[in-house]
Amino acid sequence: MDIDALRSFLAFVETGSFTRAAKQINRTQSAFSAQMRKLEDELSVNLFEKDGRNLILSEAGLALRSHAEQLISLHNHALKQVKRYEDKRPLRLGCPEDYNDNILPNVIRVLQQAEPTCSIQIFSEPSISLREKIDDGTLDVAIVTRAPDSEEGYWLANDKGVWISHPDFKVDEYQPLPIALFQADCKYHAAAIDGLTKRGTSYQLLACCNTASAQRAIVRSGMAIGAMGRLSVSDDLKILDNMPSLPAVDIVLINSIKSHPVLDKECLAQLLDGMPVQSI
Repeated sequence: MDIDALRSFLAFVETGSFTRAAKQINRTQSAFSAQMRKLEDELSVNLFEKDGRNLILSEAGLALRSHAEQLISLHNHALKQVKRYEDKRPLRLGCPEDYNDNILPNVIRVLQQAEPTCSIQIFSEPSISLREKIDDGTLDVAIVTRAPDSEEGYWLANDKGVWISHPDFKVDEYQPLPIALFQADCKYHAAAIDGLTKRGTSYQLLACCNTASAQRAIVRSGMAIGAMGRLSVSDDLKILDNMPSLPAVDIVLINSIKSHPVLDKECLAQLLDGMPVQSI
């Protein structure tokens, strides 16, 4: 059944007149009558019957009335829901892998609450790569470690560097200490090397990793110890005491110059207000 025909039918139900119904839907009476005849032919029933000089609904017409109202209501609801996606594009969100477990889900949750129909594409890369993609417009928004001596972005959380090892890892005093770190542009990398050097601790840089999972896997194997943010440490690893101090970092949200339509001021405020405070 054609939705427009059902709307026209309900216009008759409301007015009780072909003439008035036709006027309401901006059609001529002859066009309205033809539409109703077509609907009757489709259903193989008479929807109207004479009552003196007037037309009223037949028994079949009365039966169709309730169904027509439900169908129109469902159609309008479906149309409204689908229209919410009109002119929408995915939100391209960058996040370093080390924040995937503890920061990313909170951001996604708040974004989904602010705009339930938003489709989010997630790209996990180091902060330095995400900044480049924000600058060239490849990403709309990114979660990054705040750059040194910078006030960039919107603050999300604070993290503190820690040393990690396999629970059964034993230091061999006669061998260089094997370490696995992030790449050299990471604050923890530089601080770890500097701290060990100042202590006079001999070390072997076994691996430089650009993901937290790679560093954790090496440490988990027992081949080396590592240095990363406390928020990125999994439960199966041990946090070491009596090691050189590692810096604290701020985790922030940075936005592209061409802001995504979803990230208006209201949504951004909801995002920041809705984030649980995480401070180590």
